[in-house]
Amino acid sequence: MEASIPEQVLQPLLLASNSSSSHSLEECLQFLIEASKTDSGRSDLASKSIIPSILALPRLLPYPSSRHHLNLSLKVLRNLCAGETSNQEAFVDHGGSLVVSELLDSAIGDAETVRFGLQVLANVVVMGEKNRQRDVWLRFFPERFLAVSRVRRRETCDPLCMVLYVCFDGTGSIASQLCSDEGLYIIAETVRTSSSVGSVEDYWLKLLVSRLCVEGDCFPALFSKLGHKDSTFTLEHAFLLRMVSDIANERLKEVSIPEDTAGFVLGLLKQSVEVFDFVSGERSELPTGSTVVDVMGYSLVIIRDACAGGTLEELKNANSDGGNVEMLLSTGLIELLLDLLRRLDPPTTIKKALNQSPSSGKPCPYRGFRRDIVAVIGNCAYRRKEVQDEIRVRGGLFVMLQQCVTDDENPFLREWGLWCVRNLLEGNEENQKVVAELEMQGSVDVPQLREIGLRVEIDPVTSRPKLVNDTTGT
Repeated sequence: MEASIPEQVLQPLLLASNSSSSHSLEECLQFLIEASKTDSGRSDLASKSIIPSILALPRLLPYPSSRHHLNLSLKVLRNLCAGETSNQEAFVDHGGSLVVSELLDSAIGDAETVRFGLQVLANVVVMGEKNRQRDVWLRFFPERFLAVSRVRRRETCDPLCMVLYVCFDGTGSIASQLCSDEGLYIIAETVRTSSSVGSVEDYWLKLLVSRLCVEGDCFPALFSKLGHKDSTFTLEHAFLLRMVSDIANERLKEVSIPEDTAGFVLGLLKQSVEVFDFVSGERSELPTGSTVVDVMGYSLVIIRDACAGGTLEELKNANSDGGNVEMLLSTGLIELLLDLLRRLDPPTTIKKALNQSPSSGKPCPYRGFRRDIVAVIGNCAYRRKEVQDEIRVRGGLFVMLQQCVTDDENPFLREWGLWCVRNLLEGNEENQKVVAELEMQGSVDVPQLREIGLRVEIDPVTSRPKLVNDTTGT
């Protein structure tokens, strides 16, 4: 093999590795791989200008017969470009992006070679100047990135997402291209790959989705690219929603989901409710494995956090128009949520009190469904009189009082129920009067009212029950 490599290519490699002409190319490359693992080693090799010789090898050695040596060459390049600016510049100056792209074109079905090539590109663009990022981007976008994104292997998906994210984050023109139809098709394929062989915790994909779908407004367009003609929802839809849900919850106090995204997610919730029969529920928590249930559940959780985020913003800014919360409320959110609660049987505590079988009737679609509905209502009702009044007008106060109990299918339902009732009663005399009358009439039994600082008294003037602040403690 060495005989087919010109002297001007091989000699710099032999000198850099302190090898004699009797050493094989493999021995030489193995030495360079080890030497380039440290900062000092990379710096020393940079002074010996071996990048041109390494880049010459893929054009001299045929794939796949020389696959092993080509992979060793990519490893050397990967290590040399790890944080060493002069090597990164030499890579770009000597057409490294073109060399790697041509090799990956030949090896696109070879996950290992593709992974090594992507790692080279990642080390060139990360912490690099914008011209290096543009060089890689212009060579690979969109066709080659799309081809790589369709390699259904986790070990190729992660470095690809790293390259995409770093380029997207560093250059405005690249960001606009990644948000285009062509760019989102690439992201959709990475989501498909991660959904089939990865996880929602895949670091670089999660960063990409965060920038595009939580901080940015690309979620509706990306979601639409994951569909199939023969199904309403796909596994990839549920996977993306789960990832967005996780990100939104983790960054609750940092970012606010765009209004268009929140409205789109509410549409998904309504659509999933229409196709779910509510006859048989899942006994597991999210993800359940049922696509429609997972879409329903993660949509509901995203709305919960979108409403919580809006509440926090309103508290900080008295001039806020309500953002997500007001938009969602204007599209019938409260009516939908009350209807969902009424479709369900009462919580298990109430069913037992009524001598009903805990397993009869219409169970929750998933473990925690009722709790998540109550959480959304509680967030929306926080210091919003229009929501407090709507719940009362729609006859929902009695329904919400029923949620202040423990329930086998809904961990922490009682805590969320109490939070919701407190928000429904705070500063609203009409709601307080209705609840007091319900309790005095025996329609409801809510000893937990004391836990949120309230008790029932008879007004000496009107002789009617009313809720007052309880200062005696529990």
